[in-house]
Amino acid sequence: MKFGEFRIRKYNDAEASYQRALTGREQQLGADHRATLDTVHGLAIVYWRKGEYHKAEPLYQRALTGREQQLGAVHLDTLGTVNGLATLYMDQKKYQEAEALYQRVLAGRDQQLGADHPDTLGTLNNLAILYERQGKYNEAQPLYQRALAGRERQLGPDHPGTLDTVNNLAVLYHLQGNHVEAEALFRQALAGRERQLGPDHPHTLDTAHNIAFLHENQGKYGEAEMLYKRALAGNETSLGIHHPNTIETREALARVYRKQGRDEEAKTLLAHAEEAEKVRLSK
Repeated sequence: MKFGEFRIRKYNDAEASYQRALTGREQQLGADHRATLDTVHGLAIVYWRKGEYHKAEPLYQRALTGREQQLGAVHLDTLGTVNGLATLYMDQKKYQEAEALYQRVLAGRDQQLGADHPDTLGTLNNLAILYERQGKYNEAQPLYQRALAGRERQLGPDHPGTLDTVNNLAVLYHLQGNHVEAEALFRQALAGRERQLGPDHPHTLDTAHNIAFLHENQGKYGEAEMLYKRALAGNETSLGIHHPNTIETREALARVYRKQGRDEEAKTLLAHAEEAEKVRLSK
């Protein structure tokens, strides 16, 4: 079995296991027991990773309400659920809701864990992503730089968390038009992720997609096509054809085909992407 096929099966197996555990814990312990809420939170993460956001959101909200009642608003477990819900909102482009939650997590983790704790630095990184996606580049850059410096100190330069921030800072530089700096950081992130995670890991494929997008914007369509194809093949295997990342990469490859005048190939890809999106939303 390929790594990606294993990953898909792992998520499906995890979903089934969490569903069984949730049913049992609700019956034996009650809906608001701490162990039940842990299971609700875990199932929400599984759905988020599968790209089934509409299933993840009510579970995150249920876990958050329960943890606030049972543990308090500033308990670290509660903040973990707040962080998960914020990331879900960001992925759904609900940026205002996501920012309020990330700010809450950052304040709580900074106070309880300290400014250089990996969890605090992870929240900084997420908040920077949020600002970047809203076009607030001047607000995102110092947060990325602070997160990167802290992660290099605390985790080391080749830690997956550090490489996440390297990749994200590269995205920001690309958006700002700093293509030379962006490509250097992308190459650093790609090499590190290939070493640490493997060539077919979703994070590795995400960096390949990002380099492809950089080349596309530079008019280097041949290089972009090659990397988009790598990312698409990997995402189809690792995440499945209906995952948002796979659909996005398929649309990007179609865009490159159009720019090269290959309209029929582009049309075929876009039709597949549209069908996959319909199936995803119907689940």
